[in-house]
Amino acid sequence: MTTPMPEGYHTINPFIITKDATKLIGFLETVFGAKEVQEAHTLDTDGLLLHSEFKIGDSTVMVADTKAGWPFTPSLLQIYVEDVDATLKRAEALGARIVTKPTDIYGDIFSRFVDPWDNLWWLYQHKGEINWEENTSAEGNATWNTESSELNYIHDTLLETMKHLGKK
Repeated sequence: MTTPMPEGYHTINPFIITKDATKLIGFLETVFGAKEVQEAHTLDTDGLLLHSEFKIGDSTVMVADTKAGWPFTPSLLQIYVEDVDATLKRAEALGARIVTKPTDIYGDIFSRFVDPWDNLWWLYQHKGEINWEENTSAEGNATWNTESSELNYIHDTLLETMKHLGKK
């Protein structure tokens, strides 16, 4: 039986379109250990990067340069890492801004940062079983626990960060 996607790809694969894609690629290599798929590296006739692909863990991330007249489009990306603190250190050293400091939530350590291109990264360090029960209603739906200082902090930092993306 064949799968609907080629080997090395998943059902959803992120595509980041940004200014200075080559610099973003260096950031991805340093912070996340991204490895380029050389065969996919494609320059457009204007010299801008039209398409590139990188492996980060078991995922494929595509990167390209934005074109003149295209609107700013931040990427919002979730990534599991082995060590949130070490990842944040590498990101900060390259100009990223931490917007949500590491916080324990649902059995994971969670943090967010904005990279120098205004993409927002959700970092997770998995610690064990995810515990949804603490915020699940009797009907089995997740509910917002307004009494949780951790959830309120995570929520508030997202609302504040989203207001400023792309406004450098």
